[in-house]
Amino acid sequence: MRKPSFAMGSLPIKWKLTLWSSLLLFLLFAAYNAVQYLFIEKWMLQQEKVDTRQNMREILNYFLENEVAFDEPNIAQIRGFLEKVNDRDQSIRVLDSRGRPIVVVSNNMPDEWIDSIPAHTPEKTGLTYYKDRLLIMRSPFTIFDFNGTVEVVKNTEDFVKLITAFSRIMLICGLGAIVISGLGGGLLARQLLKPLQSMADAIRKIKQKGLHERVRVNHNQDEIATLMKMFNEMMDQVERSFQQQRQFVEDASHELRTPIAIMEGHLSLLRRWGKNDPAILEESLHVSIQELARLKGLVQELLALTRAEEIIPIDGVQAANPDEVIRHVVKHIEVVYDSFRFDTELEPLAGMSIAISVQHLEQILLIILDNAVKYSTDRKRVLLRGTVSGGMVCIEISDCGIGIPESDLPYVLDRFYRVDKARSREQGGHGLGLSIAKRLVERYNGTISIQSKENEGTSVSVNFPALPSDM
Repeated sequence: MRKPSFAMGSLPIKWKLTLWSSLLLFLLFAAYNAVQYLFIEKWMLQQEKVDTRQNMREILNYFLENEVAFDEPNIAQIRGFLEKVNDRDQSIRVLDSRGRPIVVVSNNMPDEWIDSIPAHTPEKTGLTYYKDRLLIMRSPFTIFDFNGTVEVVKNTEDFVKLITAFSRIMLICGLGAIVISGLGGGLLARQLLKPLQSMADAIRKIKQKGLHERVRVNHNQDEIATLMKMFNEMMDQVERSFQQQRQFVEDASHELRTPIAIMEGHLSLLRRWGKNDPAILEESLHVSIQELARLKGLVQELLALTRAEEIIPIDGVQAANPDEVIRHVVKHIEVVYDSFRFDTELEPLAGMSIAISVQHLEQILLIILDNAVKYSTDRKRVLLRGTVSGGMVCIEISDCGIGIPESDLPYVLDRFYRVDKARSREQGGHGLGLSIAKRLVERYNGTISIQSKENEGTSVSVNFPALPSDM
């Protein structure tokens, strides 16, 4: 049986952040220590070489300036000088042409550590090299008929011990860095994921308790705080949408239930005994037909509302001339409502175009004009005015009707909302007209607004972006 392989992708985000942040911190620390170690090692070795060369120059200058003769009477003087310039853990030797030591001065440097190398060996003469923890420098010189070599050997065992101790300290610090970076990575991951965990908890509460739960937003201005705010705003919209949907179902059920109940009552009446009474039969049939027509109109309006809410691309929509469309609608509606006077002020709209189909623009205008006529009293006058401002085409329809109370203005565009339900039922309609108009206007990137005063009239403004004149 094949065992499941370990994969980073299967780990929780918390552990991924912990591992990656720990690895990154450790690599940075290791790289810093490695560079520091190499630099210190090379710098210390270079300093030892500089000191050795300085000793060599000082010895050679002394021999050459004093023209020292390497005979028995001068050996003691030469040794005294070499002991004076010799450093700790260092040996100085003067070799003859055959490589035999003439003068040897040593400070904590055993002779057996130093190899006897002939002075004429070219690769070992005039160079500084490092071998077996010894820093060796040889330099030939000639005084009169004497050819010899000065050899300076530096014991770097203390240097090696220091570097070794330094490397051990770095290793211990590296292990400590792994632990510290792991803890730091865990704390960092926990801090970063805390808002996301809060969102997860909020989603879990929403699933258990309902849509009213929200994420507690912190006061930071970072990207996660912005995400949390957007999540709360989205949940507000979702909650409003569910409330509107529930209200829509309740209102639709109520509107559908009334005509069905009326028709059911009359049919029951006919079934029991009304079918033998011609007057009752005629009345029941008349009422049933009326309620059926009302039910049919409601279904058609619901279908129109559904179609208006569909998201359809409008890129290919042919531009409409609002001036021509308004005049066309007014011409036809004047025939239906011959007792009303429809005044127009459309001069600013001449030559303007908006991105909306002619059919939908006519539907919007007919809905608004139908409401204007329906809720007018004895002042039967409707004004249609067109203006252009800030790249927007505004169509304003004003009536002199009963008006809308200020408390009802925010809701008149909602589905099934009617200011006076009893009067609205007598005058027809189901409270869907303005909602359909709103959906159609918003579908074409427009806006609709209503201003009204009771017993003075209502003004409905519809705004659409104006298209360039060359389109």
